[in-house]
Amino acid sequence: MDFVLNKIDKHLDNHRSFDQRMKDLKRKLKELNGLKEDTESIIRTELQPRKKLKAEVQIWLENVERINGDVQDLDGRIGESSALTRGFHGEDVLKSIKEASELITQHGKFHGGLVVDNPQWIGQVLSTTNLSGEAVKVCVEDIWHCLMDDEVQKIGVWGMGGVGKTSIMKVINNQLLKETEKFDTVIWITVSKEMSISKLQKDIASKIGVEFYGDEDETTRAGILFETLSQKSRFVMILDDLWEKVYLERIGIPESYLNGIKLVLTTRSADVCRQVGCRVIKVKPLMEEEAWELFLEKAGCDILNIRGAEPIARSIAKRCAGLPLGIITIASCLKGIDDISEWRNALKELSLRKKSVNGFEDEVFQQLQFSYDRLKNPKLQDCFLSCALYPEDKEIVEEGLIQLWIAEGLVEEMDSMQAEYDNGRAIMNRLISNCLLEVFTEGEHARTVKMHDLLRDMALRIAKSRFLVKAGLMLKKVPDVQEWSMNLEKVSLMGNQWLHIPLEMSPPKCPRLTTLLLSQCNIVSIPEGFFKHMDALKILDLSWNPIKSLPHSLSNLKNLTSLLLDCCEDLGNVPSLSNLGVLRKLDLRGTNIKEIPHGMENLVSLEHLNLDQSKNLNEIPNGVLSRLCCLQDLIVGETLINGKEVGGLKKLQGTLGGRFYDLHNLNMYLEACRGREQPRQFRIFVGDMDFPKFSEVVRKAIVASGRNIYTYQIVLPHDIEGLRIWFCNVDCSEEYPLFSRFILFSIGSFSSLKFLQIYGCRNMKKLFSPNCVPLNLQELRVGGCEQLEEIIASEVETEERGMVITEFHLPQLRELVLSHIPELKSICSAGGVLVCDYLLQIEIVDCPRLKRMSLNLPKFDNVPPSASTNLSLSVRIRPKEWWESVEWDGPQPKSLLDPFVIVLPGDIDGLDIGHCNVENTTDI
Repeated sequence: MDFVLNKIDKHLDNHRSFDQRMKDLKRKLKELNGLKEDTESIIRTELQPRKKLKAEVQIWLENVERINGDVQDLDGRIGESSALTRGFHGEDVLKSIKEASELITQHGKFHGGLVVDNPQWIGQVLSTTNLSGEAVKVCVEDIWHCLMDDEVQKIGVWGMGGVGKTSIMKVINNQLLKETEKFDTVIWITVSKEMSISKLQKDIASKIGVEFYGDEDETTRAGILFETLSQKSRFVMILDDLWEKVYLERIGIPESYLNGIKLVLTTRSADVCRQVGCRVIKVKPLMEEEAWELFLEKAGCDILNIRGAEPIARSIAKRCAGLPLGIITIASCLKGIDDISEWRNALKELSLRKKSVNGFEDEVFQQLQFSYDRLKNPKLQDCFLSCALYPEDKEIVEEGLIQLWIAEGLVEEMDSMQAEYDNGRAIMNRLISNCLLEVFTEGEHARTVKMHDLLRDMALRIAKSRFLVKAGLMLKKVPDVQEWSMNLEKVSLMGNQWLHIPLEMSPPKCPRLTTLLLSQCNIVSIPEGFFKHMDALKILDLSWNPIKSLPHSLSNLKNLTSLLLDCCEDLGNVPSLSNLGVLRKLDLRGTNIKEIPHGMENLVSLEHLNLDQSKNLNEIPNGVLSRLCCLQDLIVGETLINGKEVGGLKKLQGTLGGRFYDLHNLNMYLEACRGREQPRQFRIFVGDMDFPKFSEVVRKAIVASGRNIYTYQIVLPHDIEGLRIWFCNVDCSEEYPLFSRFILFSIGSFSSLKFLQIYGCRNMKKLFSPNCVPLNLQELRVGGCEQLEEIIASEVETEERGMVITEFHLPQLRELVLSHIPELKSICSAGGVLVCDYLLQIEIVDCPRLKRMSLNLPKFDNVPPSASTNLSLSVRIRPKEWWESVEWDGPQPKSLLDPFVIVLPGDIDGLDIGHCNVENTTDI
């Protein structure tokens, strides 16, 4: 019995001992896991980019995880054991206690932190979104190509807010992390809107593992960064959302003299790219179908199952005008909505620019408005807001927009309209550079811009009650008087077809209204009282309307500075302008007026007067122009003006276009303005009105028609570019070529003359003397001159000159056309040759006595024009027999020109005009 009891007591002791060991194990494990939790908390703080766990810490954590698993397994086995077999696990419990104790002891030996520098760290992986659109993919490829090109070291990714610049660069960033053979480090810095050098230095330091102690100045910090970055030699630094120029050396970023360094910046300002010296890559909005695909992706394809939702959804997507930020934001807000009424309401709110129930526009406009806020200058901001006065998605002609800014007083007033225009152009470039406007078309002399639809919506939100804009909405009636509020500053109803103004319409008092734009509205009439309460009005644009008369209340707009009535073809009279003493611009181009408006002589502030194409206005009476002493632009087309009065307009340095009765009148004008700056552009007509005009390419031209030209009679401006003499009798004997007697005080060589056309001039036998050939001629056309024998005459006889060859150089000549000159014997006298380096077109039509051609042409390939480039030589002749018989005195054999010859049909005239009667010429 005692033996049995002893056995039981021993078993009970073992059982109690086992339970105690299990308690010890659980206590040790709890302590160990507590240390583990503390360790992981510290790791989350210390394990920043460029750091990694110490190997011993990593092993310790793995061992803690292992022992937790072992104890869990042990616990399971013990639970499945009987009371008699539990003790068999005692050794495993003791082993686990020992291991836990060792790990606890080991943890106490961690010193100097839990992490160390990671030499293999390249950069931080960033969260990305899928990129949509073919243009975006091309953009990514272009950026990547630049990064891989050792010759490109600075890249500027430019585009408007919300177009996807940051998303693109995040994708690029992550791709670069895989290019370990190309770059050692990729550094991403998000630049704050209010950038400071100090903050930028701290942000860069934190990314490259540099510590500042807090007391360094900016220069010292720059030195520390420069030293650290220079050691990395192969790195890419991405500065995201940069708003202004950064001086790299001031920050501490090594410049391009170190190989392997790449700087990429994203910005809304092209100026920033240019100032930093970047290769610029522009990110453009999505195409319409690409935008729709992105909208579907974010809103969910389920919307296609909602009856009637697709066309509404497409319209909503289209209003975002390809801006990914707008598309994603709006589509995400509408995701999951299956009520067609909500879709219709969303489109209505977007169209009317009302605050959305869902608030989806807040993020979009907050992003876009940063660009507007960054302009800072209130006048610059107002210039941007004025762009919203034009119809949505409308091409805006740059010149007209700048003139609007000038008229509104948004451009600094200067001593000339040209200087003001140049200032306006600088403002335009600033808006384009900051992605607030986009260049749509760009020609040699004209440029158009467009405003993104969302930017226009934002502008109208900012302007709020200051603007009433219903442009291009096909309105039939002007807005009701209730919409003409006291706070209105600008009203634009332009581009509405058949806009009707009710007879009794008289908007209430608008004391702040300065701009009223009613062009292209097919307005037939305006009520007498319409302008009654618009005392502050500065700009009134009624252009391109079939209006026949204007209300007399217009005469009382004493603050009016711009009155634009161009192309009002039915407008026969204008009310008195006597009271408009501050008017600076009056445009009556293309109207039906028969006489100048009453009181025009009182417009002492007038700077721009346009009466061009007013076909029923024959002349401006004497004494009127002399009163307009501030005129800088005078454009009256074929209306007669007094040369002496025009010459007295000392500020006329912009544009002059008008008709002088005779050459004497032209001389009086040129004499009067001798010694001072001439207009930058002039189109002067002399004599009859029925004559062709030069193209717009020729900015300084004179056309004389139907007048007699006598020796020493014509005076020409020294900078004239185009001259056409049309059906004039020329009193020039054989000894005196026309051009040798053509000028009085201009430069004898006509160095600026590029285009010369002479047709139907009688009694002229020679055109140029050797010392009077215009050296920079690009086009020479002569025709219908019945007695002309030589183009360039010789001053000595052939016998006196012997065998000496005289060369006449016209290095810029592109076209030589000689037509209907029956007595023409030579281009140059015997022994002379005309050297033309770039002649592209020769046209000889009906010149039967021209037996020899003395031309030295440029080198050309033996290829006919139809098979060659646009720069091929063209030889147009008539008749064919003339070409077969003419002698070619040039250095090239005539046979080389045969492939270039085109025989003209019998009814083609070399100057594209028919035969004209030249008998009706008028003496001076």
